[in-house]
Amino acid sequence: MPDRAPQPVDRQLPTDEARDLISLVRDIAQREIAPKAAEEEHSGRFPRETFRLLSDSGLLGLPYGSEYGGGDQPYEVYLQVLEELAAARLTVGLGVSVHTLACHALAYYGTKEQQLEHLPAMLGGGLLGAYCLSEPSSGSDAASLRTKAVRDGDQWVINGTKAWITHGGIADFYTVMARTGEEGPRGITAFLVPGDAEGLGAAAPEKKMGMKGSPTAQVHFDGVRVPEERRIGDEGQGFAIALSALDSGRLGIAACAIGVAQAALDEAVAYATERRQFGRPIADFEGLRFLLADMATQIEAGRALYLAAARLRDAGRPFAKQAAMAKLHCTDTAMKVTTDAVQVLGGYGYTVDFPVERYMREAKALQIVEGTNQIQRMVIARHLAGPESR
Repeated sequence: MPDRAPQPVDRQLPTDEARDLISLVRDIAQREIAPKAAEEEHSGRFPRETFRLLSDSGLLGLPYGSEYGGGDQPYEVYLQVLEELAAARLTVGLGVSVHTLACHALAYYGTKEQQLEHLPAMLGGGLLGAYCLSEPSSGSDAASLRTKAVRDGDQWVINGTKAWITHGGIADFYTVMARTGEEGPRGITAFLVPGDAEGLGAAAPEKKMGMKGSPTAQVHFDGVRVPEERRIGDEGQGFAIALSALDSGRLGIAACAIGVAQAALDEAVAYATERRQFGRPIADFEGLRFLLADMATQIEAGRALYLAAARLRDAGRPFAKQAAMAKLHCTDTAMKVTTDAVQVLGGYGYTVDFPVERYMREAKALQIVEGTNQIQRMVIARHLAGPESR
């Protein structure tokens, strides 16, 4: 393995508090996360203790209000924390992003009473969340979901199956979109379902190409009863809530993608400066130098794009188009950069002795989750040219 340590990313941060926060995250990442990443990913082990540490350190509720136990951090800062975590281990960075996504509905659409009752434990009480929108027959076409919630007095009874759920089977709470009315997007409502609810179960985790330490599973709802007080927002508002959460969640995926790409670049640079062929380091060869330069440029462009979208969000301005652009560009960049990193390492890059093959496998998932990159192109085009003709 190369001995050369990567240089920390030179970040533009708005406050001294943010700089201290990034220093804390880097320390946790280097001390607690990165050393175990390869072994635990190989064995498929989910690092629950790491998430408890992150919760204790105030890192699971960064973009939410301090009155509920959050960190009061702008998205501009929160996303850079995600990037640092994902560079150490994508299972952790993505896990924090999904947890933040699962808290979004209650934080932005819940009543004051609901927020006071549930958010402190969700943001800083060691709990872990999951977000339940996709189903076996409705992935990209999420508005056609079939999971139903039927009112029974002052309760709702939920039946159905959700698919591709990160933290499925291990989450402490699930933000669930279920059909309560007509077909289409206007008949969907959001619910906060406890992980130990009677009738809630999960299938065995999917056997994935990468991110083996992050459980992805179907979640089954068999007569799960949820009190009316756990309905989030108005009846029929669930799809709008889901899309609002995804706009922000896509920025989380973009930041994670840049983290993985940065880790791959760091590994490639370290290897290229240590590996000697024809009597000199392979980093001396122009073809490889140009490849490294292109990788670094793509990463910087992706980082600038997701931060520009985050600053729009922080300013209260529309950012959905920019979020889709960031998710599209950053995840495509991660796929390209990690593939190039394998090429830089040659045969060694194709072995598990070096992490770049893992980065390449993980990057592929990021082009798919929270809206495939084809869906992102559709979203961007709608902002440019309006809805498609029917």
